[in-house]
Amino acid sequence: MSTSDFAKAYFATGCFWGAERRLWNIPGVISTSVGYMGGITPNPTYEEVCTGRTLHAEMVEVTFDPQLVTYHRLLQEFWVMHDPTSLNQQGGDIGTQYRSAIYCTSQEQLQQALETRAQYQEALTSQGIGEIVTEILESAGMTYFLAEEYHQRYLAKNPNGYDCHSSTGVLFPTS
Repeated sequence: MSTSDFAKAYFATGCFWGAERRLWNIPGVISTSVGYMGGITPNPTYEEVCTGRTLHAEMVEVTFDPQLVTYHRLLQEFWVMHDPTSLNQQGGDIGTQYRSAIYCTSQEQLQQALETRAQYQEALTSQGIGEIVTEILESAGMTYFLAEEYHQRYLAKNPNGYDCHSSTGVLFPTS
């Protein structure tokens, strides 16, 4: 299998450390990295992103083998690993870099992101939880800027490090 058979996905769930670890542990995920996406400043640093002025989100780039794991499965993990109803905040992490976002690399990804958002919203609503505020956009025209090396696979290097995720506690509905 060649690398052209792999697909990319982009997810923002607040702090990227814990999200990256959750995603790298899914069978069929070939690689992950963390970076910044969706902002206005070229080549932002972590310090710049933390000011909120660059408008970037802390993003996880996922390279996966669609023969081994579906994009739908990655979306299921995305929805439950954080609180998608919390605007620009996950737990104590506050700011636009901590927003919930999916940047889609194809029309098929966009359609699946919208469909799973509707499914998860139904589950949240049935539990009395508010509206999903996740930003769902096409990634075309956006640049993914790789974060500094010390952020890459941070929780592999620091197993007791800050995971930084809040969650609704609501499971993704099964059909």
